[in-house]
Amino acid sequence: MILSAKHLTKSFKSPSLVPVLSDVSLDAKAGETIAICGRSGEGKTTLLHIMGTLEKPDSGKLSIAGIPVTSYNGSLLRRTKIGFVFQSYNLLEDFTALENVMMPARIARRPLDVNRFLALLDEVNLLDRAHFPAKLLSGGERQRVAIARALCNDPDLILADEPTGNLDRSNASQIGEILLSSAKKRGKTLILVTHDQILASLCSKRYTLSGGKLT
Repeated sequence: MILSAKHLTKSFKSPSLVPVLSDVSLDAKAGETIAICGRSGEGKTTLLHIMGTLEKPDSGKLSIAGIPVTSYNGSLLRRTKIGFVFQSYNLLEDFTALENVMMPARIARRPLDVNRFLALLDEVNLLDRAHFPAKLLSGGERQRVAIARALCNDPDLILADEPTGNLDRSNASQIGEILLSSAKKRGKTLILVTHDQILASLCSKRYTLSGGKLT
């Protein structure tokens, strides 16, 4: 099992107590593509951040690639087991596309095989933009860089938060296809949260988060 989440709960306590997740459980096997849908404000991003060890649940258990998540190993798991794709891209604007793709390997102090990183950009049809600063790229191009970056450290799990949310229909379709094909090609587990019903329909499993429950 690549991801196992059991009985997760989460509430925000300021300015008043707001329950967000209530007894959420989810298992994801190698190679599965999973969409989590739901209205805005239902806690989809919070759930994704908990699964990515960016936030802590109030209660419940989480394991990534068979490793129980603790207060001490979240950073290591993010560097070695998880790749992220964010709605707002989260690129370093003054760095080139290639430098952005390389960044997870730099942070993890892994060997910097430039040819491998260029191959990732080629896979997302962006090799000709390798040396362009991120701030000069279009939204669709930035998200393609983000996908290549998520694959940099060969993670077991890819988590995508509204990966097509900032894009027009044409670019959204293109990004969805690239994200799914890249995950399937490598046998990676992909979990995404989305309002995009077309993208959700392409995943092997689909869940809805509503009222703190995942169904």
